[in-house]
Amino acid sequence: MDKKQARLRRARKSRAKIAELKMVRLAVHRSNCHIYAQIFSGCGTQVLAAASTAEVELRKQVGNGGTVDAAKTVGKLIAERAKAKGIEAVAFDRSGFKYHGRVKALAEAAREGGLKF
Repeated sequence: MDKKQARLRRARKSRAKIAELKMVRLAVHRSNCHIYAQIFSGCGTQVLAAASTAEVELRKQVGNGGTVDAAKTVGKLIAERAKAKGIEAVAFDRSGFKYHGRVKALAEAAREGGLKF
């Protein structure tokens, strides 16, 4: 089993629980260069809001997308976009990544922005 398969195996359990609860889900994905956040509907078929360091406006602000500061910016932005759509409570899906570093920074910034999870 390689690293990606192991991460996806870890993610499967939390995603199954979130699907069972039919909650709106804040999913995070990180790569070496960027971090991405998407809010999915309760059924999991629609993306309600999204933010990432790959966006042109954020690339001008942040520069390097693979930093903790970039993750904090994405967290604040996803919280703003979710509030604009009327979403206040979400389930946090860390996609099998450790709750540490950039993933943790994004989650804390989203909480500060007003999302509850």
